[in-house]
Amino acid sequence: SSNVGGGNASSSIHNYGETAGAIYPYMTSPVSQTYNFQNYEPLGGNRFIEYKDGDSPYAITAQLIAQSDDLARSRRYHVLGAMKHIWKNYKEYAFGMDELHPISKRGTSNWGGMGTTLVDALDTLWLMGMKDEFYEGRDWVRDNLHHDHVGAVSGFETTIRSLGGLLAAYDLSKDDVFLKKADDLGKRLVKAYETSSGLPHGSINLGSGRSNNFGWNSNAYILAEVGTQQVEYRYLARATGTTSYATKSEHVFDLLHKIQPNDGLLFQNLAENGNNPPAFSGSKVSFGAMGDSVYEYMLKVWVQGGKKEPMYREMWDRAMSGLHDQLIQKTTPNGLTFIADRENGRIKRKMDHLACFMGGALALSAYTDPKGLKSKRAQRDLKTAKALTYTCYQMYARTKTGIAPEYMQFDDRNNDMSVPGNAKFYILRPETVEAFYYLSVLTGDPIYREWGWEVFQSIEKYCRTEYGYGSLKDVNRPGSVEDRMESFFLAETLKYLYLLFDPDSEIDILKKHVFNTEAHPLSIFQD
Repeated sequence: SSNVGGGNASSSIHNYGETAGAIYPYMTSPVSQTYNFQNYEPLGGNRFIEYKDGDSPYAITAQLIAQSDDLARSRRYHVLGAMKHIWKNYKEYAFGMDELHPISKRGTSNWGGMGTTLVDALDTLWLMGMKDEFYEGRDWVRDNLHHDHVGAVSGFETTIRSLGGLLAAYDLSKDDVFLKKADDLGKRLVKAYETSSGLPHGSINLGSGRSNNFGWNSNAYILAEVGTQQVEYRYLARATGTTSYATKSEHVFDLLHKIQPNDGLLFQNLAENGNNPPAFSGSKVSFGAMGDSVYEYMLKVWVQGGKKEPMYREMWDRAMSGLHDQLIQKTTPNGLTFIADRENGRIKRKMDHLACFMGGALALSAYTDPKGLKSKRAQRDLKTAKALTYTCYQMYARTKTGIAPEYMQFDDRNNDMSVPGNAKFYILRPETVEAFYYLSVLTGDPIYREWGWEVFQSIEKYCRTEYGYGSLKDVNRPGSVEDRMESFFLAETLKYLYLLFDPDSEIDILKKHVFNTEAHPLSIFQD
């Protein structure tokens, strides 16, 4: 049917090849508002193969973009419908609670009772035009959000979800309620920085101010956690005038800068080291779990500050050299590009779904490169961004549900990749649609909307429940939906999908906004 995107690129590639200026062949007619997602069948992998190496096979014309925008608006309607479906049930069964369980419709306060789903979703409501729901959320925040009773939380998760959510709601609406609550939360969270090195502990008690690292990680500091709080604290410092929020969090990057190896790649655990800067412990380098977002924030802190603090960009560019020299690998037989892990100096051929954020980050890197977009370095970053994002799309397209697992193994020589037995699950993660969003906005290529629509159709078909959307236990087992819906599905996955299909958005990723790692947009500093 005309609703289903996705040409059969394996046959069309002979017609179009790599010719610059070829006509984009995948445009379809707008989607009906009554489209039934239950009729969708995932279309399988190995399509659109002309995109696998990061090339741009088709001419992107003003007329094509106008057609793509019309199609996108018809799809945007359905993403809005997904949010409305969740919010109706969240409001009825779990309003103000941390999570709504999408099968049992129970509300739980597994984050200590700070309205995590509500706070994480505020800016999504705003950007989707759900202003009545936004202001109902504002009233709940004003009257019912208190942090003194919460107890011990992950400093990192609470910073990116709750502090980020409050700050973005403030930035978009200019309503002081959000800034007051953000300042109250920030005052409590920032106590985690009271350590001998100045690195923040992983766990902080919002009531007592006591903090510690996690026993499960041998009490080490976790790279991604200490290096993914700066965008939030710097914004809070600006908005409140309390500069210590900025200096305490920026100090972490000063320390990381001192110990960044020549290849730019950081190890994922850190330990105190007397009066010296902290030392890396362990030997694992990863753009997936526990490493990922420290690299993201090297770039984004630099963008946030108006590109005036070269240390952050230099750290990023050094890391990108190391990434390209060591970690960018190709699969057999199709030569798909992925980012490997490195452990004890050895390459591990796997990539976390989390690492798919790099498609977006590398694209942003190329379009903001001080050497210019036409420079060799920016072109390298952009080509890798596109190639990597095709691989991330394949991680979805090649499963029975059209949904990606937690990570893929890339040592299957017959078929590029395989779903590992211990990582078959999908917890509604956003990183791939995040990459689609950045590349769509920056390059104008309609293909990213095409792939995003396939992903959204699969989510609708296989994850939707009576009361929300649930994680999948096994992406190769349709029907394995679970009673779990993370707040980031509302904060990130649905937001990036909506923005992907929203040509009319107020968000401007090159001039005005920087997204924190939980997809909360904050204004870039203008002065």
